[in-house]
Amino acid sequence: MAGPVALVVLAVLQATGPASWPQDSATLARLEQEWNEAHLRADPTALDRLWAEDLTVAVPEMAPMGKQEVLAFARSERMRFEVYASSDLHYRVYGDAAVVTGRLARTRTLRGQRLEDHWRFTKVYVRRREGWRVVAFHASAAPQ
Repeated sequence: MAGPVALVVLAVLQATGPASWPQDSATLARLEQEWNEAHLRADPTALDRLWAEDLTVAVPEMAPMGKQEVLAFARSERMRFEVYASSDLHYRVYGDAAVVTGRLARTRTLRGQRLEDHWRFTKVYVRRREGWRVVAFHASAAPQ
């Protein structure tokens, strides 16, 4: 009995395990770069492609928001980014889900005021038919 069960477990691990991680990590790294560039360009169309319909965003000093709220804010052009750079990135892939953690440095202008943020963040991606999409983004203030 242990033989067939072990073969099934091995097949599942091969399909979703370490063999796919380097490729998935490279894809997630590219998506992280696209995320940052879309914020710098103030490109809500690019952000819309990266975000799942059921996206939840929770960042310091703001109430949690869904995709449509975040897109509306991005389209308003009330905030412009001069710096939007992530670092210390770590990728973990769990089959059709992935977690990306890291640091984020942002310099932005909002209502004529220049502000800097230094955050630690966690993003949760899910693999859908159309590719990886962010379903959750959480950030908290971090020391520099």
